[in-house]
Amino acid sequence: MKAVGGCSAMNAMIYMRGNRADYGGWRDEHGAAGWGYADVLPYFIRAEGNTRLGGPYHGRTGPLHVEHRRYTHELSRAWVEAAVAWGLKPTGDFNFNGAAQEGAGLYQVSCKRGRRWSAADGYLTPALGRPNLVVRAGAQATRIVLAGARATGVEYRQRGTDDIAHAGAEVVLAGGAVNSPQLLMLSGVGPAAHLRELGIGVVADLPVGENLQDHPAVPLLWHTRGTTDLADFATPGRLAQWRLFGRGPLASNVAEAGAFFASRDGLPAPDIQPHVAPTGFLDNGLREPAGRMVTTGPVLVHVASRGRLRLASADPLWRPQIDPGYFSDPADLDAMLAGCRALLEIADQAPMRGLAGRPFLPAGGRNSTDEQLLGHIRDWTQTFFHPVGTCAMGTGETAVVDPQLRVYGIEGLRVADASVMPAIPRGNTNAPTIMIAEKAADLIRGVSSLTAKEPAP
Repeated sequence: MKAVGGCSAMNAMIYMRGNRADYGGWRDEHGAAGWGYADVLPYFIRAEGNTRLGGPYHGRTGPLHVEHRRYTHELSRAWVEAAVAWGLKPTGDFNFNGAAQEGAGLYQVSCKRGRRWSAADGYLTPALGRPNLVVRAGAQATRIVLAGARATGVEYRQRGTDDIAHAGAEVVLAGGAVNSPQLLMLSGVGPAAHLRELGIGVVADLPVGENLQDHPAVPLLWHTRGTTDLADFATPGRLAQWRLFGRGPLASNVAEAGAFFASRDGLPAPDIQPHVAPTGFLDNGLREPAGRMVTTGPVLVHVASRGRLRLASADPLWRPQIDPGYFSDPADLDAMLAGCRALLEIADQAPMRGLAGRPFLPAGGRNSTDEQLLGHIRDWTQTFFHPVGTCAMGTGETAVVDPQLRVYGIEGLRVADASVMPAIPRGNTNAPTIMIAEKAADLIRGVSSLTAKEPAP
């Protein structure tokens, strides 16, 4: 799908910032000075327009609308109660203090009065009348135009015709963790040996496409009893209810509830984030299970594995080759096994026991052996659509851009999207990407960064 607003036009709308430890790691382990938690918090706050939560950790007036969901299915509430019975604390704010993630609760979403509120809604649409803004839909960027080692524009193809958008000051790439590295490599910025193999002249030898990280997820499903499925509400009447009032079951974001917990003792922050949906969801949503179901899925949000992205061809219309590298580090497989086991136990707690009936995946449910669960993980792991890291920010061996988001060795070129994250955040990546864009706006304009703040908890 291609849409103005990018992934925020099709995601599950969960508003999640990540953990304080994530941004401390960017700064201390990867050399991304100015990107610690106290540095980025003011940008999260500036972006956020939260209807329910306020200071000192939330914004009320920003362009990104955030609200409590207007519909919650009884299965989602029952799962939170079961997670608390299992031992997690209840929470009403996964983003409080940046370190208070651990617990179970209902997600807040990037919506306005029950309707999706994308990055385009918040930032682009209000600016469409500006004389210095032109949006070209259906245009494929094909290369960065370089004069020596300086970016001077972007070549693009629209309806079969090639054209160039010339840059008076800088070129800013915001194609995400797949398209930004692809465009850099097509333009001669990337691993020299790989570019030469494809006949692309090397302008800057950088580790573009390395350091790929994602959140792998494993679906666990049960047939339900004595309750409904969100699919039951796909009716004209319910659609009219949502369209008129922004309420009712079709105002659900599907993944209504979740939690954070550590897969083992001694971790500095949670590494498992379950998502809960009162319907059947598997195979990246490409299969539609028969019958009423509930889905829980452990998502590994702190990964040790690394993948990479490479060009398949020097032709810009070819899709790149992506190796996500899931479970290439055995520690990730151990963590996912622990996450699956925990969710099977939660489903067996009293608040869920009467609603979650016969297991669908894995068929053995809580009685599955570790070997059976490992087989289930290998067979059913899917992406959670959170790729990051392929144009990593910092000063280390994997760095492609500096802490000001400038591409090393190229003048007048920055990257401002999820590809610059040196390590993946613990949680959904939409809000952190918008934070990066907010901070990038100040860096590009050359204005002082917002003052770092560390409110008292």
